[in-house]
Amino acid sequence: MNGFKFCVLGSGSSGNASVLRSGNNWVMIDCGFSIKQTKERLKRAGLVLADIQDILLTHVDRDHFNPVWCRTIQTHGMKAHMHRLHVPRAMSLGLHAENIVAFDGVFQLHGSTVEPIHVAHDELGTFSFVFDSGEERFGFATDLGHVPEHLLRSFSNLDIVAFESNYDPFMQETSGRPQFLKERIVGGGGHLSNAQSLCAIQTIASQSSLSHIILLHLSRQCNAPRHIYDLYEEHAAALKPFVTISHQDHPTPMLCAGESANMVQEVLF
Repeated sequence: MNGFKFCVLGSGSSGNASVLRSGNNWVMIDCGFSIKQTKERLKRAGLVLADIQDILLTHVDRDHFNPVWCRTIQTHGMKAHMHRLHVPRAMSLGLHAENIVAFDGVFQLHGSTVEPIHVAHDELGTFSFVFDSGEERFGFATDLGHVPEHLLRSFSNLDIVAFESNYDPFMQETSGRPQFLKERIVGGGGHLSNAQSLCAIQTIASQSSLSHIILLHLSRQCNAPRHIYDLYEEHAAALKPFVTISHQDHPTPMLCAGESANMVQEVLF
């Protein structure tokens, strides 16, 4: 079996989409960009839209599920995999029932066992995932209001982890954003700070053999890669060489388990 390959096409409040090769098939995790943008980013990753027949949704907020995809999913006969909790909202946005594959627990996808993990985020929550091919394990988690113990238990023995690192607390507090928005983000049902993310990753790393740590969903207004760099330098220098920071505007390199990684310097500096 071919090992996992993973690329973040883009990640942030303006849109989120990633691609994962499972077996011989490509799965898109979230589809928050326009069709045109997605095609352009897929091309930069060496892929075309026809390579994607399955979309796995963490949740159906606009930056993770752009409703313009409803027609494309139907036209191309794609399958949109989502937890049953999100099906009514997805259908209200225009997604057809015949294109929806609802899950409620562990399921199989192209030779991998996929474990969905429910985490707090806004009203319905979102879902993190562990993919297990039998040879490699990959964990994906974004839009976490906080990091629950059951997620850390599942995120063990991983080879690759992609994990949210949304905001710097000082930048958040001094951002000039409305107070209600600040409270939503930091109140346990919104997003993770850089420090909260690092604490979770340190736990995951202690119970895994990670080749890659990919950081997701950085806030444009309330975060900067240099803050993450400084945090890792001070508290987790040994993990720094494994980190790739995703970006809102362009894809990451294609990452494979077992291959070395370095900080993405053009993003950091």
